[in-house]
Amino acid sequence: MQDRISFDNTEVAFADRKDTDLKKAYRLFVMMSMSWLVRISTRIAPWSIRKGLPVQGIIRNTIFNQFVGGETLEETKTVADKLGQSNVQVILDYGVEGKEGETSFDKAEDEFIKVIRYASTQTNIPFISIKVTGIARFSLLEKIDSLMHKAESGPLIRRYYEALQQLIPEEVAEWDRVLVRMKNIAEVAVETGVGVLVDAEETWIQDPVDAITMLMMDEYNKDKIIVYNTIQLYRHDRLPFLKLALEAAIEKGFMLGAKLVRGAYMEKERKRSIEKKYPSPIQPNKATCDRDYNSAIKFCIDNLDEIGLIVASHNEESSLLTTKLLQYKGLPLDHPRVHFSQLLGMSDNITFNLAKAGCRVSKYVPFGPINDVVPYLMRRAQENTSVGGQTSRELALIKKEIKRRKS
Repeated sequence: MQDRISFDNTEVAFADRKDTDLKKAYRLFVMMSMSWLVRISTRIAPWSIRKGLPVQGIIRNTIFNQFVGGETLEETKTVADKLGQSNVQVILDYGVEGKEGETSFDKAEDEFIKVIRYASTQTNIPFISIKVTGIARFSLLEKIDSLMHKAESGPLIRRYYEALQQLIPEEVAEWDRVLVRMKNIAEVAVETGVGVLVDAEETWIQDPVDAITMLMMDEYNKDKIIVYNTIQLYRHDRLPFLKLALEAAIEKGFMLGAKLVRGAYMEKERKRSIEKKYPSPIQPNKATCDRDYNSAIKFCIDNLDEIGLIVASHNEESSLLTTKLLQYKGLPLDHPRVHFSQLLGMSDNITFNLAKAGCRVSKYVPFGPINDVVPYLMRRAQENTSVGGQTSRELALIKKEIKRRKS
């Protein structure tokens, strides 16, 4: 049994940060702790970009440098190499959001494939992340999801095929192009051995995302886990979904890739459910979310013969639980089917202390032109203010390390 991992060790957490970097990060998180400032900034920044105002320098020197790996794929190498020195790996994400149109979708497909091929040449990048909304029209996903909900109750894939039968011919052709893009991406991933993590989306488009991800796993996860689905445990129905997904995987003879997150759209989800007068899909409180998340970890650890697990969490308790369960079962902390991940610029105390203990852990590193990654950055800012205690925890850790260095 190894010594207990401590996430309070700030010397390990910030070993690669200069004093000036720490102070800069501290000032940024102070600003992000002011909810009124975040509300104003998340409205002004996108508007300023659209109007061509000279705000790129401000964005670059603050939130961009903290949470983004660079504007180009090549620029991420500096970040990846630096992380690699601490045995921390990288999940690359082409962070462009909100694009529409077939030309944009084809470009995103090409970019995802380019990222996969690049990752395969690096020793430190086992995964890349993709968003289905990067290669498919949002409103088409929304229509398929709605049709799936109207279908008779039954397995996800059956409802999916029933929904497709109700599309008009032009939509069928459009959806076929989405499937071709997904297959092209997955086939390059299989060829190169790079894992593909399919991001979760809003609940009102998630069912078709789940369906096509399951179909991709059925086709490509036979000998190795290449495709992973993202399961948002802040939804009250996701723990049962995870268990049903494993049943389907065993029945079909493929391995399940499961990236566990708490969730990214809580405020938007609650607001929409109130406006449209349907029951909120979100857990009633944090305790039930934590309960389901930790139960999902235990379920995956109990089924590692069939599941590849990525604990994508900034929660210290959940991360420690995973290590304890592995140790209890006599499994190594660097088990090949268990991976941890945190966002670049956040929870370094978890990432680097896990790495020091020998766990497989990565930073999620988005990249892209500043103008294009602004939606991602604004969401980062909003999430940090909405997740209770996250920003204050970051501030306390940085402050502790600054004080330690002065003593």
